[in-house]
Amino acid sequence: MQSQMKYSIRKQFTLVFSLLMAGTILLCWFINNTFLEDFYLKNKQNAMLSAYTIINKASNEGKIDSDAFDIEFEMICGRNNINIIILDAETRTLKTSMNDYEILSRQLLDYLFSPSTLADGRILYKEDKYEMNIIRDARTQQEYVDMWGVLDNGNLFLFRSPLESIRQSVAVANRFLAYVGMGSVLVSALVIWLVSRKVTEPIMELTQISERMIHLDFDAKYTGNSKTEVALLGKNINELSETLENTILELKSANNELQRDIEKKNKIDEMRKEFLSNVSHELKTPIALIQGYAEGLKEGINDDDESRDFYCEVIMDEASKMNNMVKKLLTLNQLEFGNDTITMERFDVTALIKTYLQSVEILCRQKEITVQMKDYPPIHVWADEFMTEEVFGNYFSNAMNHVAGDKVIDVKLILKEKNVRISVFNSGQPIPQDSIAHIWEKFYKVDKARTRAYGGSGVGLSIVKAIMESMNQKFGVINYDNGVEFWFELELSDARNFS
Repeated sequence: MQSQMKYSIRKQFTLVFSLLMAGTILLCWFINNTFLEDFYLKNKQNAMLSAYTIINKASNEGKIDSDAFDIEFEMICGRNNINIIILDAETRTLKTSMNDYEILSRQLLDYLFSPSTLADGRILYKEDKYEMNIIRDARTQQEYVDMWGVLDNGNLFLFRSPLESIRQSVAVANRFLAYVGMGSVLVSALVIWLVSRKVTEPIMELTQISERMIHLDFDAKYTGNSKTEVALLGKNINELSETLENTILELKSANNELQRDIEKKNKIDEMRKEFLSNVSHELKTPIALIQGYAEGLKEGINDDDESRDFYCEVIMDEASKMNNMVKKLLTLNQLEFGNDTITMERFDVTALIKTYLQSVEILCRQKEITVQMKDYPPIHVWADEFMTEEVFGNYFSNAMNHVAGDKVIDVKLILKEKNVRISVFNSGQPIPQDSIAHIWEKFYKVDKARTRAYGGSGVGLSIVKAIMESMNQKFGVINYDNGVEFWFELELSDARNFS
């Protein structure tokens, strides 16, 4: 996932918009640098023509010396940065915006009577009574925009504006645009980064949810409460997660059923024969005992109350063992014949084991057994919850009946790549090596005398074998010098590497 972050949408948004902003500002700077001077010059021409119209009108109306026109005249000169001089027909100065107006007066006369002074200039605009030129001043070596000519009443005029001021304005405008542009790009990049973060955070959340779904972990849900398209996508992913979980449950159950059906067809006849043979064999001894003690009671072999009670207790005990054995045989028979359907579901196996251990806590205390189990976190598996408890219960009751020495039972959960191994260890004598291969067989007893003492039937481990095979999972036993460990495995619902 980290390797994909170099293609982050947030980074792409920020880069694209920053480049777009920088490109826009660079284009504006180029346009300003290329065309702004001409634009200013065009505005200057329009300003001079407008000034000519106003002054010409005032001259025609004889208002050129009025106070009202003086104010307008100053506004024209100040607003447009124009120096103006007006001469009468006899070259006397009528009005000027400069204190040192003699320079403008001589320049105007040179234009009128020495046309050669315009040889190096560039004509911008020309009419019958005036023209506009760009002139380089021989004394200051600066360029000016000069408009000169004759008013309608015969007065002479010269408007002059320095071209250098236009160029400086253009340069200042370009520098200002460059500074503002760089600042705008930085601020915009930061704003876009923060805004895109708001957009990409829910997308990242959906990415993490989908990654967990890849590993069949459907607990993660999108919790955003906005009304955007992303929130709609999150809602659909939540529904997809629930649908996938239900579908996988159905598929796993169907898959188990299919695998069981393939094998069941070939085993039914064999198991039926084996079942009848085993039942008749195992029931032979308790039935004989019950019959013998019942006949003894009938014949009055012992008339005292204590003997009769003993005979009755033997009969009741053997009947109870027969009842228990028949129940287990029926359970085993249902498993082997496939009548007891395995329902695959997702549950916390840690919680199941803890609940079972709490239920047998009193029995363990009565037998002075020490039960050890670490505080494991929740571990979710795919299995039949009821059958899993049956397997663990058989292992644990077997451990309680055979525990010896330090009287310790140790329960462990070991996480693997795709499975969890659940083991039950009890201290005591190990199983003889020649018996290990037979302990999963029905009615096999390692120590028959001890098994009969606690009422064992030799069917419990056969039930474990049938359940684990029906769920297609591994199981087994390990001998140690100080005891025996029985184990079984279940498939993790979140099949990631926990090592």
